[in-house]
Amino acid sequence: MIAALNGLVDLIEDQLTDEIDVAGLANSAGTTEYHLRRMFSSLAGMPLSEYIRRRRMSVAAADILGDGDLLGIAVRYGHGSAEAFGRAFRAVHGAGPGDVRRDGGPLRIQPQLRFRLTVEGNTTMDTRIADRPAFRLIGHAARVPLIHEGVNPHIQAHIAAMPAAEHGRLKELSNTEPAGLLQVSAEVDPDYTEGSELTYLHGVAVSNATPVPADLDEIEVGAGSWAVFRTAGPYPAALQSTWAATATDWFPSHPWRLRPGPSMVAVLDRAPDFSTATCELWLPVERA
Repeated sequence: MIAALNGLVDLIEDQLTDEIDVAGLANSAGTTEYHLRRMFSSLAGMPLSEYIRRRRMSVAAADILGDGDLLGIAVRYGHGSAEAFGRAFRAVHGAGPGDVRRDGGPLRIQPQLRFRLTVEGNTTMDTRIADRPAFRLIGHAARVPLIHEGVNPHIQAHIAAMPAAEHGRLKELSNTEPAGLLQVSAEVDPDYTEGSELTYLHGVAVSNATPVPADLDEIEVGAGSWAVFRTAGPYPAALQSTWAATATDWFPSHPWRLRPGPSMVAVLDRAPDFSTATCELWLPVERA
């Protein structure tokens, strides 16, 4: 995986002024574009698309400091007009191309990334692989923005709007793994861009044969394998740390990769004020 990510970085450098074939590189590296994008965003701390944008504008800055035609530079870096290029350039550097050419800056250069795997062996991840037949997720869904750290207030508001009795009703409907009330994230941006929208469902898992009440939303889940990570501690910090560690520690050293599908969090136990919790994080995987 680390080699594939570094190969992707090299490809980006070779094709900064061209269309970058991420899917082709992923295929040649024996993985998928979905997994490559998710691992890149998790390890780099930014979406792949954002890194490409920053690198293009970083290299373009050297051209701006020369005496080339601004429109020609804009076209070289994939923009149809000097105005469109100027907006993209300003978004990265905080100043327009004309200002930088005149004043020599300011410039916010994105260095070329290089991924390395550091093995420390001091963290044990409580993990199991679960093979599940097709099932359904049912409950109450909403479109919410993706937030990487801390409590998501949009999800909080969605849950708080439900009558207290509804949680008990949903739990009674649960009849298959993962058991109990679930926090489900579906239709997530492959780059895992903060602020992008996803579908959040507060609900339960049921077998395909279970009748679904008409007032509940539904997500069909195909048969497949799941990596299940158990975590306990401050909520949601411990859960978010475990999620990050799947990319930095677990996936690089195991023969599994992420596949498209919803991720699920089952809360097994929690403090009355939800300050701490024991959870299971379910991620859809396939053999690499």
